[in-house]
Amino acid sequence: MPKRPRPEDNDQEPGSGIVYVLTNEAMPGLVKIGRTTQDDPQVRMDQLYNGATGVPVPFDCVMAVRVENPRSAEKALHAAFGPQRINPGREFFEIDPAQVAALLNVIGFEDVTPEVKEDNKSIPEAELSASERLRKRRPNLNFADMGIPVGSVLHAATGDGEIEVVGERKVSFQGQEMSITQATKLYLQRPYSVAPAPYWIYEGRSLSDIYVETYGGWQDAT
Repeated sequence: MPKRPRPEDNDQEPGSGIVYVLTNEAMPGLVKIGRTTQDDPQVRMDQLYNGATGVPVPFDCVMAVRVENPRSAEKALHAAFGPQRINPGREFFEIDPAQVAALLNVIGFEDVTPEVKEDNKSIPEAELSASERLRKRRPNLNFADMGIPVGSVLHAATGDGEIEVVGERKVSFQGQEMSITQATKLYLQRPYSVAPAPYWIYEGRSLSDIYVETYGGWQDAT
């Protein structure tokens, strides 16, 4: 008897859905790439956190996008980052979120990250506070500590953007002095802030790699 095809064997999924990129303060250096066809992606994030007893703090949504074929998009991302996959049975990858964003830009999407972040209110305040305590333990990015002198130029990991280092924690972007977090937000043209280190390169090396080398296992530097 011919084998009946399973739904998961078909890359095409009717209707649009959401592909999300999550990080967790308890898992520095890792991102989770998944998808949901639910209207509210926060429901899926709650399920991930509540269903994973080994995860001490909630996930944070770095990026959430609506695409026409979420199964196909997720499969393409998993294939692209296969060498960096920690466990074939899990959706965790040892990559920078910027790498995922670069591929999603090719696929085309509707950014729904702000809505997901707003819906984060469904997670109890005590749980969010635990995550924030871990975040505050992370050292602040300091160019002097990282061996990046004033006057150095940082190039965008994707695109042709660049910023100039003008102080230990300041850069110049479009002729204005600001934090690297603000410069990254403006360069990406997003209404929300992201951890900036994955999005910039200094002398051929990711700022995230230099940060980890300097301070240890924290990649989402601010």
